[in-house]
Amino acid sequence: MSSVAVSKTKRPRLPDWFRLQLPTASAYFATRNLIDDLNLHTVCESARCPNHWECWSKGTATFMIAGERCTRACGFCAVDTRRPMALEVDEPDRVAEATRRMELRHVVITAVARDDLPDGGAAHFQKVIERVREVNPGIVIEVLTPDFKDDDSAINTVISARPEIFNHNMETVRRLTPKVRSVAKYDRSLSVLGKVKERVPEIFTKSGVMLGLGETEEELHEVMKDL
Repeated sequence: MSSVAVSKTKRPRLPDWFRLQLPTASAYFATRNLIDDLNLHTVCESARCPNHWECWSKGTATFMIAGERCTRACGFCAVDTRRPMALEVDEPDRVAEATRRMELRHVVITAVARDDLPDGGAAHFQKVIERVREVNPGIVIEVLTPDFKDDDSAINTVISARPEIFNHNMETVRRLTPKVRSVAKYDRSLSVLGKVKERVPEIFTKSGVMLGLGETEEELHEVMKDL
């Protein structure tokens, strides 16, 4: 019987930034307790982000307003899709209090899509922004919004509160948009960002695109050009 020699090569260690670690920092548990105490939702948990331990260990989180149930069912997203509950009138106070306790200098506020509401939740965004700024003057406020169906009134409502950064994600390239987020439209998302920049030029506009969904490099270049 012949034998086959097996080469025992040592696998190189993964870089530190690539390896997940169990949360041990006291800041992680402080963030966890604060979120529970104020009964807040975060996209970190609702979207099942695998990196939330890192952000929470640094004493930060992305707050998700207008509930934890979305009216859309994008293929990439883990947020629950069900009939949403009524808006919580005290949520602006609770988000603002969280930014105060965490001593944040930059906060990111996102929301589920609320197609069940006439304004898509725009007025709720406005109230949260204004209350956060009242409680935490000088903070940089970044909103990551749904497309509000490109409704002019809804967009104007949000930007009237003057967030420093208005973020709306394209998510993917034009060709894949119908598959990845069937309710959204590629050109509609571009229109939202364009309207914000045109109406309030001093607001920074921002967007994001996921990689690895089957897009080509050329298609990614097209997204960059469109933006």
